[in-house]
Order: sequence, then C-alpha cells, then structure tokens
Amino acid sequence: MENTFWTALATSTLAAAITSLGISTIRRFTGWGQRNTTYFICFAAGVLISASFLHIIPKSFTMTSQAPAFVLLGFFGLHLFNRFLTSFVCEKDPEKKDYAFGIIPMFGIGFHSFIDGVIYSIAFTVSIFTGVLATMGMVLHEFPEGIITYLLLLRGGFTERRSLWVAFLAAAATPPLGMLISYPVIREIESRTLGMLLSLSAGALVY
Repeated sequence: MENTFWTALATSTLAAAITSLGISTIRRFTGWGQRNTTYFICFAAGVLISASFLHIIPKSFTMTSQAPAFVLLGFFGLHLFNRFLTSFVCEKDPEKKDYAFGIIPMFGIGFHSFIDGVIYSIAFTVSIFTGVLATMGMVLHEFPEGIITYLLLLRGGFTERRSLWVAFLAAAATPPLGMLISYPVIREIESRTLGMLLSLSAGALVY
C-alpha cells in the first residue's frame, strides 16, 4: 500500500510538472502565443470536446446510470455561473467583460485535473500496471492543457502574471491535490460516485 501511494504521488506530480512546463513555455514565447491564439483556442475546443465525448462521458456511463443527469448538471451549472459573471461582474466593470471567457474553461479544466488525481489513486490501488497505463494516457495531454489554460486566461483579460499563477493552480496543482485528498479514502469511494464526478466534469468541459 505504501509503495502504491508513493507511485501515485510521483505520477501525479509528474503530470503537474509537465503542465507547468507547458505554462512556462507559452509564457516565455508570449508574442508567438498571442499571434497564434486562435489556433490554440480551436485546438482547445477539439481537445475538450473530444476528451469529453470520446473518453469521459462513455466511461462515466459505464459506472453509473445517473451519468446523463450529472452531465447536464455540469453543463447548466457552468451556464448559470457564466450568466452570473456576465450580469454581476462583466456589466458592472467593462474592463472585465471578457473574464468569463477565461474563467469558465479554467474551472472545467481544474475540476477535470482534480479528478485525474483521483484516477491516479484508484488506478495504482488496483495495480501498478493499471496505474502505468492510466498515466501514459493522461500525462500526454498535460503539456497542451497548460498552454490552453494560460492562453484562455490571457485572452480573457487577465495579466500575464495572474494568468501564470491561476493556470498553475487550476491545471498543474490539482492532480497531486486530487491524489492526496482521495488516496486515504480510496477504498471507500464507490465506482458509482466516481462516475458521477466524471460526468459532472464532462458536462463542465463541454460547456
């Protein structure tokens, strides 16, 4: 059990490091990033929608029959949050009119990354081999995820420094956090509960 804890912690930390590398790389080449922001945003849309419809939603559907309801809950939950930002933040402060553009996907990515950390705990608790397979699949998307999160926040009106820290907290710090919080109680987490969390995350990412 102790070995699986340190292995899960190491892989979730590796995911955080790769995401941080993506954030620092795009910040260093900000001019190039801003000139190609439209392409990255299109890529972000493809990644988020593909991850949701091809992986997260089908997986959650096999784990709980209530997954469709939680997909809708995640979608409409962020829709209402977006309306709140538009009505109470953006309209009252014109300088923040584009904040929702960066904040909404940031919450979706952050929640999804947190669940990634939970998945690391579960996968390595099942077996080292299962954990390695899960790690190979999830770590591959961490580098572009860091780039995407930073650029969306920058495009939404955040300063470069604030975009850097918010992107790090949302995309990079959440996998180790999810792993550390979930691991002590991982044996008590039912597949049905994780399926609900996954479908909630999928709904947020689709929005």
